[in-house]
Amino acid sequence: MSAFSRRRLLGWTGAGAAAVGVGAVAGCAAAPAAPGPAQRVVPFRGEHQAGIVTPAQDRLHFVALDVITDDREELRALLQRWTAAAERMTAGAETTPGGATGGNPNSPPDDTGEALGLPAASLTLTFGVGASLFAKVGLDPSLVPPGLAELPRFAGDQLDPALSGGDLCIQACSDDPQVAVHAVRNLVRMGFGTTAVRWSQLGFGRTSSTSTSQETHRNLFGFKDGTNNLKAEDPDGLRDQVWVPADARPAWLAGGSYLVARRIRMHIEIWDRTSLVEQEVIIGRTKDEGAAFGAAAEFDPADFAATDETGAPRIAVDAHIRLSSAESLGGVRILRRGYNFVDGSDGQGHLNAGLFFIAFMNDPQAQFVPMQRALSTKDVLMEYIEHTGSAVFACPAGLGEGGYWGQSLFEA
Repeated sequence: MSAFSRRRLLGWTGAGAAAVGVGAVAGCAAAPAAPGPAQRVVPFRGEHQAGIVTPAQDRLHFVALDVITDDREELRALLQRWTAAAERMTAGAETTPGGATGGNPNSPPDDTGEALGLPAASLTLTFGVGASLFAKVGLDPSLVPPGLAELPRFAGDQLDPALSGGDLCIQACSDDPQVAVHAVRNLVRMGFGTTAVRWSQLGFGRTSSTSTSQETHRNLFGFKDGTNNLKAEDPDGLRDQVWVPADARPAWLAGGSYLVARRIRMHIEIWDRTSLVEQEVIIGRTKDEGAAFGAAAEFDPADFAATDETGAPRIAVDAHIRLSSAESLGGVRILRRGYNFVDGSDGQGHLNAGLFFIAFMNDPQAQFVPMQRALSTKDVLMEYIEHTGSAVFACPAGLGEGGYWGQSLFEA
């Protein structure tokens, strides 16, 4: 399959069909080998949108957009075109048949072409809507789901309006950065005149695993993050904590989820001058193995009742893992899907770097808000970070055959 360009993938419906085609050309009756990560095609349609519980890919391109029309039908038509292009790109094809080089040579190509020759690379595209969209295109106010209520201002927030909010969002995740950038670039290009980019973020080195098959990667402070993250293999946890219930109102979001995005600037240089002992106490884990204090391995349960020889809690009362734990939050959990970022320097000799936090949940007010309130007021780690961007989006359920992004909302 790796020999096939994205253009030649046209006409195949997925990884299996492409593999069969390769075998037929070779005249080989044996079953082809399973595709590697770079070749893997993630199904675009299904019960839930891809890119939520999909095993987290290595690269991210996230974009928030403003709608610049009040014509609901114009926006609906764009969402239909976006859906068609997104489905093709996640299968490893161009946005339209022959889009990069097969059209009128005297006109701009339909596809920008930088992904020609590249495989699908596990590309997923996840779509969401923000609270500001509804009034802008005249949607019934009763269709605004309660989870889109504005987040409160948390202690220490330094939010930049230019890095916050948005009418729509698209999350592109892939194991190839160029594939992810190509997808967002082309969808943004298709939206010209109907949507405009409000802000965007590139990310690398996923900081949370969303499957038990994945290792936990490290954030830019050098620690394993999200060890106790919800996983795709926990259907009960996903049902209770991530997916909006089937009987929820408004009904258009049933089976979907809420996406909370926070751009978190890390003060790398200050952290790098902090002793290892202090770093570990702040987090509540060892830096090498990632084990909670008192445990031997990363995934061993943290014992928050344990004390040291002086009688003090072994895991400090203001340790990051204690404050963000389900045990401290009445059982609340979220599905983290964050990425590291480095956006050059800040002009003062410091890295403009940190964590682009993404999390999915079925009730931001009941899940994210109490968690962030506890962290923002008690977590010592707050001395080393600041939240500079914030947004909440409602991500509808997955699509059946023939469906388009936003259909459940626009046809509610």
